[in-house]
Amino acid sequence: MSTLAPLRLLREPWNASEGNQSNATVGAGGSWCQGPDIPNELFLALGLVSLVENLLVVAAILKNRNLHSPTYYFICCLAVSDMLVSISNLAEMLFMLLLEHGVLVMRPSIVRHMDSVIDMLICSSVVSSLSFLGVIAVDRYITIFYALRYHSIMTLQRAVVTMASIWLASTVSSTVLITYYRSNTILLFLIGFFLFMLVLMLVLYIHMFALARHHLHSISSQQKPPTTHRSGSLKGAVTLTILLGVFFICWGPFFFHLILIVTCPTNPFCTCFFSYFNLFLILIICNSVIDPLIYAFRSQELRRTLREVVTCSW
Repeated sequence: MSTLAPLRLLREPWNASEGNQSNATVGAGGSWCQGPDIPNELFLALGLVSLVENLLVVAAILKNRNLHSPTYYFICCLAVSDMLVSISNLAEMLFMLLLEHGVLVMRPSIVRHMDSVIDMLICSSVVSSLSFLGVIAVDRYITIFYALRYHSIMTLQRAVVTMASIWLASTVSSTVLITYYRSNTILLFLIGFFLFMLVLMLVLYIHMFALARHHLHSISSQQKPPTTHRSGSLKGAVTLTILLGVFFICWGPFFFHLILIVTCPTNPFCTCFFSYFNLFLILIICNSVIDPLIYAFRSQELRRTLREVVTCSW
């Protein structure tokens, strides 16, 4: 447990022997195959920042009745998922430090059980985060292209059913993952789920980006001076570009890691890639830090409520 980190079960392929892994690493050559040495303090710092940010988002949405709508409920659930990522990371890192310094003494069987529980919580939060990112994309798409019918399509009842279904599916899938993590079928399911969410968001956001670009072109062709609508469309286009870029950068390396585990567990270059697993985890935690800035803090109403929460103006 010298470098215990979230999702440790997926750190290295289990279908390659230890000797083959070490030989492959040496064969690939160079210290770059050892991966970066990321201090535990960085995991703790990012986890704390993410926890505070997402906790503020949840508090603000609960406080302001104007934010009690399906859109903000989805954002609130995303914040809760990101909070679970942070809490799980902090709990595991503290658990590791206490064991390493002899402050906490536990039997190996209890340690393994604690590890499984924490990993299950992390896996559940990862799956739910991806799911709510997709749901938010669908919700924004309906808001733009079916604005007049939005309230009849995205009712509160449907929103509640959607949120409950995601949390239930996340819990079940994380339990199955931890129980059968050595199965390539489970990894293929995770990879397929990520690719589905990536394609879904890509299609929806590109369509929304095209609409914003068409709107800007229409205004320019009429030779009108810049208006608030034009700046709003431009802001929306930039936001969509940021969303896709952040999603791909933060989640892509981790799921590419899973693809390599399935396709080339003994290949020297794949083995070198596995050694960068902690860096991929840092990117996922960074995503939990960035999500509130993109999805929540860009809302003027939510920013105002956040200021009230921070100043304790209940």
